[in-house]
Amino acid sequence: MATIRDVAQRAGVAPSTVSYVFNGSRSISEETRVRVQEAVDALGYHPRASARTLRSSRTHVLALALPRAAGLQHSVDGRFAIDVSDAANSLGYDLLLTTSRDKAEGLRRVALSGLADAAVLMAVDMEDARIDVVRELAFPAALIGRPADEDALPWTDLDWEEAAVLAVRELAAAGHHDVVYLAPAESEVLGRRSYALRGIAGAHRGARATGTAVQVVHSVNDAAGLARRLHTLLADRAHRGVRKPPTALVVQHPSAHHHILTSVAAAGLRVPEDLTVVVIGALPGDPSSQRLSRVELPVETLASGVTSLAVSAAAALRESTAKNAEPGTGLLAESVGHLLIAPVLLPGTAPLAPPRD
Repeated sequence: MATIRDVAQRAGVAPSTVSYVFNGSRSISEETRVRVQEAVDALGYHPRASARTLRSSRTHVLALALPRAAGLQHSVDGRFAIDVSDAANSLGYDLLLTTSRDKAEGLRRVALSGLADAAVLMAVDMEDARIDVVRELAFPAALIGRPADEDALPWTDLDWEEAAVLAVRELAAAGHHDVVYLAPAESEVLGRRSYALRGIAGAHRGARATGTAVQVVHSVNDAAGLARRLHTLLADRAHRGVRKPPTALVVQHPSAHHHILTSVAAAGLRVPEDLTVVVIGALPGDPSSQRLSRVELPVETLASGVTSLAVSAAAALRESTAKNAEPGTGLLAESVGHLLIAPVLLPGTAPLAPPRD
């Protein structure tokens, strides 16, 4: 069966352009419209035909799409799964968990199965392929993460860029001029994961705004590898006498802060006497980060907000279907809502200390 991506490839346009031709939500040139229609005719593409047959009944189930690699354990994933489940239950919905690493096809299977009324999507990329699936099948969904096209679907997120700017600015105000920014793993950046790219952008912007030297390095997913990397960054540089070691470390990683104090100690440094540490994205109530200054990830607020947005999108689509309207992305666009949460820097028991001479 042809997909919206097949049509886009044949017409030489982006999948989003095909969607705009179908729903009329944006102005498209006549030449482009004709190319898209010719591709549709040649491929025998019928947008949303399969999905439309599934609208006659409600399941009172929400799907939580949480792509994950086998063996990797991030506590943040479990917290979101629990809080989305609680939010769904409060609205009269059960939760279906799907963990396919093939994001687009995994969502397609759920949408066409009729098992769920809508989906909540995690692990959001800047140009997330699942957005095209939602548009193609008119399947209601909301994102925990902020895509590049902010008007594509409903979403909730922490403002990761402003969180990084805040951390660098506060460190600079405390007298730190040499900072290491421990960003998410390189695979997250290469995959264009939204939170990773936005955090790094904030680190660079904070450096420019304050004149602080900020070295961005990538974390790794295992504690031993993280300890080795920090030892190279912190201890080795000092021992080799190239220049003074950094006086502050900002950590933006879903699990690195669990091991950060152990890793810093292994490098022969004390917090905060030798190194000030700020964590971005700490889980609320997590004892491993309570000692450190931190921007917490408001999991409960994000989960509650995104669940409400997904349920609202499903309700809007049902209303349209009941009126015998063509379900399309124009409808989904009308129900788009955003919840962007401003960062707050919380103090830890280890103060945001000035650097030692």
